[in-house]
Amino acid sequence: MFFIELEPVFNNEGFSRSVDFTLDMSDCYFNGGFPFKDSVRISGEVKNSTDIVSLVASADFTLNLTCDRCAADFSRTFSIPLEHVLVTELNDDDNDDFIVIDSFHYDVEPLVREDILLSLPMKVLCREDCVGICHRCGKDLNDGPCDCGREYDPRWDALQQLLEDDR
Repeated sequence: MFFIELEPVFNNEGFSRSVDFTLDMSDCYFNGGFPFKDSVRISGEVKNSTDIVSLVASADFTLNLTCDRCAADFSRTFSIPLEHVLVTELNDDDNDDFIVIDSFHYDVEPLVREDILLSLPMKVLCREDCVGICHRCGKDLNDGPCDCGREYDPRWDALQQLLEDDR
């Protein structure tokens, strides 16, 4: 848990308070395992600018991942921006743009943890142009083509016949 004392920030326009802590997320399951081997570094500030209190920070970390196409293990460094407007009450309950705080002694860890998990990619690739593995022999196609050749599918025979008739 990391608590921020927000009363001086809310009560003093122009006031800011730095945020700098590490977060242990080794219990978070993602990409078939627990890739958060090191702590997540959170740094930024909570500031009151013209009576709008905002949290502006970044979460920096490295994940040990497995590629979804070729199953290669790799590490990737992330820097996730964290930006929220904090309020003590809402006039409209249907507004998701603001974070309502119940007390001025606020635990920011659940909010940061949720932001990090929601910003992780759905599909993890070792590189953008990852080709994957051959579905027949299992060779990593990033290292070059396999010796399997093209697979014959008889369902395409009728279409092939139409193409040949057109010539």
